[in-house]
Amino acid sequence: MVEAGRSPNIEILTLTEVLEVKGKAGDFKVKLKVNPRYIDPDKCTACGECMKYCPRLAIDTYNENLTFTRAARIDFPQAVPTKYYLDPEVCLRLNHETCQLCSNVCGPKAINFDQKPEIKEVQVGAILLAPGFGKVPVSALEKFGYGKFSDVLHSLEVERLTCVAGPTEGEVIRLSDFKHPKRIAYIQCVGSRDLTCGQPYCSSVCCMYAVKQASVIKEHEPSAEITLFFMDVRTQGKGFDESFRSAVDKYGFKVVRARPGKVDRVDGRLALNYVDEAGEVKREYFDLIVLSVGLGAPEDAEKLSQIFGIELNEFRFAKTNYLNPLETSRPGIYVIGAFQGPKDIPESVIQAGGGAALASELLKDGRGTSTVVKEYPPEDIELLSEEPRIGVFVCHCGVNIAGVVDVKEVRDYAKTLPNVVLSENVVYACAQDSLVQLVDKIKKYRLNRIVMSACTPRTHEPLFQDTLREAGLNLALIEMANIRDQCAWVHPDNPEKATEKAKDLVRMAVAKARRLKPLELQRVKVTPSALIIGGGAAGMTSALSLAEQGFEVFLVEKEPELGGTLRRVKTLIAGDDPQAFLKELIEKVKAHPKIKVFTSATVENISGYIGNYTTTIRTMEASEILNHGVVVVATGGKEYRPSSYPLDGERVITQLELEERLTKKKSKGFPKRVIMIQCAGSRGEELKHCSKVCCIQALKNALKIKELSPETEVYILYMDMRAYGFYEKYYLSARKKGVKFIRFSADKRPRVEVKNKKAVVKVWDTLLAEELELKADLCVLSVGITATEDNNIASILKLPVNDEGFLMEAHVKLRPVETATDGVYLVGLAHSPQLLSEVIAQAKAGAGKAGIPLAKGFVDVPPIVAEVNEAKCIGCAICAEVCPFSAIEMAKVEKRRKARVIKAACKGCGVCASHCPVFAIDVGGFTGEAILEQLRGFKREEERVEEEKEAKAGGA
Repeated sequence: MVEAGRSPNIEILTLTEVLEVKGKAGDFKVKLKVNPRYIDPDKCTACGECMKYCPRLAIDTYNENLTFTRAARIDFPQAVPTKYYLDPEVCLRLNHETCQLCSNVCGPKAINFDQKPEIKEVQVGAILLAPGFGKVPVSALEKFGYGKFSDVLHSLEVERLTCVAGPTEGEVIRLSDFKHPKRIAYIQCVGSRDLTCGQPYCSSVCCMYAVKQASVIKEHEPSAEITLFFMDVRTQGKGFDESFRSAVDKYGFKVVRARPGKVDRVDGRLALNYVDEAGEVKREYFDLIVLSVGLGAPEDAEKLSQIFGIELNEFRFAKTNYLNPLETSRPGIYVIGAFQGPKDIPESVIQAGGGAALASELLKDGRGTSTVVKEYPPEDIELLSEEPRIGVFVCHCGVNIAGVVDVKEVRDYAKTLPNVVLSENVVYACAQDSLVQLVDKIKKYRLNRIVMSACTPRTHEPLFQDTLREAGLNLALIEMANIRDQCAWVHPDNPEKATEKAKDLVRMAVAKARRLKPLELQRVKVTPSALIIGGGAAGMTSALSLAEQGFEVFLVEKEPELGGTLRRVKTLIAGDDPQAFLKELIEKVKAHPKIKVFTSATVENISGYIGNYTTTIRTMEASEILNHGVVVVATGGKEYRPSSYPLDGERVITQLELEERLTKKKSKGFPKRVIMIQCAGSRGEELKHCSKVCCIQALKNALKIKELSPETEVYILYMDMRAYGFYEKYYLSARKKGVKFIRFSADKRPRVEVKNKKAVVKVWDTLLAEELELKADLCVLSVGITATEDNNIASILKLPVNDEGFLMEAHVKLRPVETATDGVYLVGLAHSPQLLSEVIAQAKAGAGKAGIPLAKGFVDVPPIVAEVNEAKCIGCAICAEVCPFSAIEMAKVEKRRKARVIKAACKGCGVCASHCPVFAIDVGGFTGEAILEQLRGFKREEERVEEEKEAKAGGA
């Protein structure tokens, strides 16, 4: 969000309504109504004086009505833009002309009560809709006592309470008495999977956010007892199952499978009634009940539909096609995020990348015509020549840091350190106004080194480095002390020691900062072509997208034919024909002039770095060398064959094998009883993970069986039916059509035997609390998806894999299709098991990300790279051998062999420097001199002075 606010190519219009959209794809005219802020954003310095003196209280809707705010306000400290505004609904001056205190105290005279709405028209080529989600009907909450009992809260309210920027700075309290609750209940599926409130779908995210919130509460209040009430545990995302299990084991959450009913208040506590799986009626007492609310369509969905001329689905979300998940019914208008359907953050970010790719395809002819290049002032050479003048900024971050660490004490301590000329506390160092103030402080105090005592440099250092450049300071002259992760987060129960440790980290950072030197940012040209590894649905979709964006594409597939796993899929749950889609996709790929396809081809080697990769591939005819700027890995996955079931291809088969049979469409001689077993070999049996697609696949095939042979009995044995999102309607349809569902527990899985040409399934029914023996004409195993066994590509590209063998993304939420290797992107089943619709969206996202360096034509290489002192280098080549990124080559220098760093490929890991026998290699920002100084800084100044005295005395 902050980065978007800093981009010169993004104009942010807040308080703005879309009134009208005319035109067609590539040429839209959009009429906007920009409502007044009554505070000039160009003059506002975000000092907060207006809010401080404003006498008019207002309900704080941003904090879910849990507290009060003022008519003159900013909703939260990290808002973009970080500018205040007047609420026209409650402002005394705007409504009654009785007050102007805010105007009187505003130093820059930014307040203007006479501002009027502005109508403006913009011309755009593409439109992306991302209005988010709406709330569930209040009636769904009232059933559980919401509004009647103050200690019944919904999850969005608790989200604000657990947030460090919320009304209680992260402290969870009961509203009835402001005490910490000791017993807490979470009730899932409130406003989801509920026919009575018109939201029968699953909201997809509630199970995971409930566990997240419960974990945060336990960290703040270890003695709290938390019970989670589920119908099904739907943690189907990549790594989500493991996160759920880990949280339950770590914090001791009680998991109950029940749909609680009435909530009463008895003797000051909340009484919750429910029937457990054994059929027993139970009542438990809690201090706080949290309702995990689902995601509804935006309240103004119909209005949006009319303005933009798009269709809505039956649940009032934007209507999209299963095989075109980001395209609305109107060409040129795309939908991303929760307005397309309920989804979590990673999938929303993936869709955002996919939407950007679609816009890039549409607007390729206009690329670069209106781009603004961000310019930085020249570096102040005179300032760098002076003695170190260090500024230390200690971030408060709500209670995220300050709740444990005494940040004022750390600030005051930093003032005593050598070369520190400024030491200040900052509420949120990464907020836009804080970054602006940082630039001002650098100029005012002539700072030439910065120490930022805040959170992790992994996510925030690039932001601070860019801010230094804006101030005319070299981006390498900053050192971060991670007092959040390494102090506040790991020592929450010992504030005094955490504060002392924070001082140590700041002292060491200051010591190192004194030795920091400017580094040069290098720019590398990009070869405008892409290599796609894998010719399945993901690879072909990415290839087509990049080609449509105007770039040359090399598509490499190891099999003789394109198509991958999709070749085995015969039907889709939404009714689309996957084989017709695949045929059309293959035809488009083969016919596209910018795509060169290699089948029966293998990748032998990939060398180089982002912008300049060289790949050797071997086909049946010969070897070929390809030069390209980026790589998209779409190597796919495969069907798992569990060893604990008697798969014979006749009586016991997999869902994909069942699809082959169902395509024959013969009702005569059709099996009279079909038993499907979910999670066969998955979720802790042979595979750890949930493969996400299996439940949807079972529902699809069960419905198909009922269509072809209504008299056939179909049983689905399951642990959790993960019909997430809109797929819940197919779960409901299957039950209506007579499909029988039997739940089993993870520790009592079904057993299958084949006797007398019949499959016999024994299963422990959790509702009946007894073992059933079911004879089936056909037993169908819903098996999982595993990563491909060939990890050659991962090895060549130095890509990490998770415990299940799937390739790992750079960041699960912020960078879900990028990898740790710059210029390499990850899509499809190589990333994780997912449905075809999701594969298509992710493939588009990969193409969107890969298209960025190709479109720019260059990349800036971070300066934190290795440097070789050729005078010291003895040419032993140890560094080249140990480099995990092949970023060091041996070259002749004056007839002698010397090591040379390929800076664009170097990651600054330091392995080479640590192995060099003659200390000829240093890493920018981490020189041996700087690290030694940092280590010396670990000792307090008084200890060092004492040691020096002892050393002198000993020498005398």
